[in-house]
Amino acid sequence: MRLISILLFLIFSVAGHAQELNAKLALNTRKLPAANKDLFSSMETAINQLLNDQKWTTATFNRRERIDCSVTISINEMPSEYTYSAEIQITARRPVYNSTYVTTLINYRDTQFEFSYTPGQSTDYSNANVDNNLVATISYYINIILGLDFDSFSQGGGAPYFARAMEIANMAQSLNTKGWEPFSGRNSSRYDLAVALTDEGAKNFHSMWYNYHRAGLDEMAANPSRGRIRIIESLNDLKQLYDTRPSSPLISLIGEAKLEEIVRVCSQATTEEKQSVKRLMNQIFPAKGFITDALK
Repeated sequence: MRLISILLFLIFSVAGHAQELNAKLALNTRKLPAANKDLFSSMETAINQLLNDQKWTTATFNRRERIDCSVTISINEMPSEYTYSAEIQITARRPVYNSTYVTTLINYRDTQFEFSYTPGQSTDYSNANVDNNLVATISYYINIILGLDFDSFSQGGGAPYFARAMEIANMAQSLNTKGWEPFSGRNSSRYDLAVALTDEGAKNFHSMWYNYHRAGLDEMAANPSRGRIRIIESLNDLKQLYDTRPSSPLISLIGEAKLEEIVRVCSQATTEEKQSVKRLMNQIFPAKGFITDALK
């Protein structure tokens, strides 16, 4: 049983052994001059089954606990029959305790997504091997989503899923396709993100992520001031992450998912707190001009 969920969602009745995700898929083929409707209908069905029918953990979720997420695949071209050059956008959210507010866990755009798919092709997932980049990439991001969700409820709770994402990234090296290249530099690969999430140096990220959500956001309905203070305190771990690994893909992950929320929450802080947060956010995210305006 997902123990932390029992504590947070005790008012919900258990409704069987539902899957972990409530995933919505959007398949965009507008850039293709003449998309084969039957082909892409088959592809959409196969990906939906992978997302929503596969059991990814040993935990038990009731239907109200399923993780809301969205997967948008935009196919840019078909270099050859049944091969695709695409982008994939991953978003996931989780509810904030005792409120109607939903917070974003990930908002990640991957522009290096190449795969093949033929109608009726199996998209079954296997722990033992990776021989299909469509399945590998979707499975990888599902484990990232699970890791971020579990990490937000329990200190270190996401570790098994980040480790699994790292295993997929290692096995995917045999596919020789874009997006899995180790240590790719400025344009972080899926491999780089998995390394960042499993590396010993990521302890500041995991500490920040847990305290930001459980001690901060989940506290705000009961005590907004205390919750905001905890969120501001959690930014000390973000600063340490930036000081030691300024080019970490985790900085970008936080920026895309959390920056606007951090600024919005801290806009209600004291003048001293706002100035402190503004200095830190401008240092880490210098291109985001809205920070200064929002934290005057």
